[in-house]
Amino acid sequence: MDYKFKLLKIHCAGCALALEQNLNQIESVQVEINFVTKILKLHIDSDEPEQILSKVKDTIHLFDHSIEILDYEDEEDIARREKQEREFNIFKLTLAFIVLILNYFVSITWLKVIIYLADYILVSYKVLISAGRNILNGKIFDENFLMSIASIGAFIIGEYVEAVAVMFLYGVGAILEDLAVQKSRRTISALLEIKQPYANLFDGENEIKVSLDKLSIGDLIRIKPGERVPLDSVIVEGTSYLDMSALTGESLEKIVTVGDKILSGSINGASVLLAKVEKLEADSTVSKIVDLVEKATEAKAKSEKTISKFSSIYTPVVIVLAFLIMIVPPSFSAFRNFSEYAYRALCFLVVSCPCALVISVPLTYFASIGSFARNGIVVKGATFVEELAKVDTVIFDKTGTITEGNFEITEIYAYGEHTKEEVLETIAYAESFSNHRIAKSVLEKYSDKTKKQINSAWVSDYSEIAGKGIKANIFMQSTIVGNAKFLKENGVHFFEVTKNGTVLYLAVEGEFIGYIVIEDTIKKDSANAVGKLKKLGIKDISICSGDEENAVKAIGKKLGIQNCYFGLLPEDKVLVVTDKVQSGQKVAFVGDGINDAPPLANSNVGISMGKLGTDIAVEASDVVIMTDEPSKVAYAIKKAKKTHRIVLQNIIGSIGIKALILILIGFGFSGMWLAVFADVGVNLLAVLNSLRAMLK
Repeated sequence: MDYKFKLLKIHCAGCALALEQNLNQIESVQVEINFVTKILKLHIDSDEPEQILSKVKDTIHLFDHSIEILDYEDEEDIARREKQEREFNIFKLTLAFIVLILNYFVSITWLKVIIYLADYILVSYKVLISAGRNILNGKIFDENFLMSIASIGAFIIGEYVEAVAVMFLYGVGAILEDLAVQKSRRTISALLEIKQPYANLFDGENEIKVSLDKLSIGDLIRIKPGERVPLDSVIVEGTSYLDMSALTGESLEKIVTVGDKILSGSINGASVLLAKVEKLEADSTVSKIVDLVEKATEAKAKSEKTISKFSSIYTPVVIVLAFLIMIVPPSFSAFRNFSEYAYRALCFLVVSCPCALVISVPLTYFASIGSFARNGIVVKGATFVEELAKVDTVIFDKTGTITEGNFEITEIYAYGEHTKEEVLETIAYAESFSNHRIAKSVLEKYSDKTKKQINSAWVSDYSEIAGKGIKANIFMQSTIVGNAKFLKENGVHFFEVTKNGTVLYLAVEGEFIGYIVIEDTIKKDSANAVGKLKKLGIKDISICSGDEENAVKAIGKKLGIQNCYFGLLPEDKVLVVTDKVQSGQKVAFVGDGINDAPPLANSNVGISMGKLGTDIAVEASDVVIMTDEPSKVAYAIKKAKKTHRIVLQNIIGSIGIKALILILIGFGFSGMWLAVFADVGVNLLAVLNSLRAMLK
C-alpha cells in the first residue's frame, strides 16, 4: 500500500537524508523523502499497514519531535502552516538582531553576558532542543548537533558575539534557502495546477457543476471563457480560441470550432463552448502530464545518490579532524593554548555540514525538470536529465517525427489494360483494415475522389506484415499490396521504379496490376532541428525508417542527414540502436508512437515525439515532447548540458570552498565568521546557483 505525506519543520537536507535511511530500516517499508518538495512517500508491504504506518510516524518523532506529518491532500492547511512558520522565524530573527545591536550600548559586563545569553537562546532554542532529543535517540552527527556544539563552545570560551552570530546567520540562511526552494517549488506547483477540478455538466436543459470523477464518456459539458478545459473533448457547439501555453510552453492561441478536439488543461479564451467528453479523468492529457511531472520530480539522479554516500562519510571525518585539532596540538609544550585550538575545532564543526551539496544537487534537477515542463517537455526523472547531457548521437524515426505523417498520393500507375481507378480502389480496400498513416491517407484519397465508402464485406483473410505489406482476399481475388521486397518474396514479376516517395505495388492473383506513389511532407521545424543539433556538436545524426531507400534518402538529403537506414522492421531499428550503444555512443532515439517502443526502450534516452492528445509513447520513452517539434530535441540536450554544468559547479565549488576554509581554520588563519560563510553562505550560493536551472 502506498502513502504520501507532507513533512513540515524539517529544514536540513542532511537530516532528511538521515531520516530516510532510518525509516528504510523498518521492515516491510520502502521510503523516499524529497527534501525540496518536503514529500514523504511510503510503500508498505504488510498485512497490517496501519501498524507499520504508526511505527513510521513514531520513528519520525523520535528522530525529531518538531517535525510535523501532514496529509498530502490538505494543501490549504500545509500552505497556512508553512506561512505561519516562516513569519514567526522572520519575527524571531528580527527581534534577535535588534537585541544584538542594542547590547552594544550596554556597558555593564555581566548584563551584556546575560543579554547575549538571552539572545542566543531566542535564535537557537529549536536547534538546541532538536540536538538534545537526537542525542538521546543515538543520532549525533547532524546539523543540529554541529551548530549547537560549535555555538555553545564559542559561548564557553567567551566569544559571545560569535556564538549568537553563528545561530543568527544560520537562521537567516535557512529562511533565504527556504524562500529560494519555495520559488522552485512554486514553478512545479503552477504546472500541477493546470488541472480543472470541476466541470459544468449540461443535460440539455440544466447546467450542474460536478467533480470530474462524476463524468462519463459522451457527457456534454459547457466550458466558459476563462475556464480550463476539464477533460479531453470534442466541440459540438461554439467557436473560440484556446490558450495552450500551460501544456506546450508556446504562447500562440488556437482557434477551435465544431468538430475540433480540445485538450484538458487548455484555457477557453473567448466564448462558451459545448463539448462532448471523449476521455475520462485518468486518461486525459492533463492527468498524464501532471502524473509525469510529479513522478519526475521524485526520481533521483546518480549524482544525487553519490552525494548522499559522500556526505555520510564526509561529516564524521571532519568531526574526527576537529577533535584532533582540539586535542593533539595542546599536547605538545609549544602549543599549550587549549582555548585557541578549541576555537579552531569549533570553527571546523561549523564548516563541516554538507548541506550545500545535499540540497543543491537535487534542487538543480528539480528546477530543471520544472523548466523543461514549462517549455512543453516532460523528462521522467533526474537520471534522464543526466543521460541527455551525455548524448552524442541522435536517431530520428521518419514518419510522424521529422515528417508530418500526412501522406499525399502523387502518382497512380495502372499496368496494361487496368485503370487507375481500379488500382486505387483495390489498394484502398487492402488498406482499409490498417491503422498506419499511409492507409489513412489512401482511404481519404479514395473517399474524396470516388465519394464511395469501403464495404468491408469484400475483404477477407486479411494479414498485415509489419514493414512489408498486406495480403488479403479482395473482391474474391488473392491480393498483395506492399513494397518491392514483399512482391519479390511472393514471386510476383513486376518492374521496380525509383521515386522520391513510398511506392505501394499491387498484385492480384499473382499478376502485377500497378502502383501508387505516396509522399510525406517534411515538418517546417525539422531542418532547424538538424541545424541546432549540429551546432551542439552532435556529429552522428541518423534516420531510421521502414520506408524504401529512395524515400528515406530524399528526406535525408533535404535535411542534410547522411546516415539513412531504410526498409527496417522494428527489430531492425533496435539493432541499429544497440550497435551504436555497444560501440560506446550515447544514443537518443526519437520516435512518435508505440511502434517505436523497442528502439525507444533500447536507447540511452528514448524521446517520444507526438501531438498532444495521442498516446505519446509514455511507457516506452524517457522524455516526452508535447509539441511535435523536432527542434525541442536540441533544446532538451542543451538544457540538460546546462543543468549538468550547474551540478558540477555546485559540487566543485562547495567542496573547494569548504576545503580551503577548513585548511585556513586548521592553521589558524580564519575564524568563526568565515566558518559561518563556509556553511550558510556556501549553502545559499549553491541554492541560488541551482535556481539558474529554472531559466529557459
